[in-house]
Amino acid sequence: MQPDDELCLCFHITKRKITNYIRIEKPRRVSQISECFGAGTGCGWCRPFLQRLFDEAGQDDGDCQNNLPDKEEYGQLRKKYMDEKKQQRNS
Repeated sequence: MQPDDELCLCFHITKRKITNYIRIEKPRRVSQISECFGAGTGCGWCRPFLQRLFDEAGQDDGDCQNNLPDKEEYGQLRKKYMDEKKQQRNS
């Protein structure tokens, strides 16, 4: 995933905004990332990825690596997640 790709697709928040928020604001809990334009408060899909970025930022080097799927794979995985969520509601 590139820095300007959207990580929170519900609120169109880029990876860059989230990593900058983590770097500058230094949240003590991953849930505080929601203060970055509501990241993670929509469908919930991005929460595990927010957790990854939060965990990586806490490592000694303080640099958020790119351990996220690329933009296309991320979108496909999110579509599958939403389809499954819809099926569960309709069951």
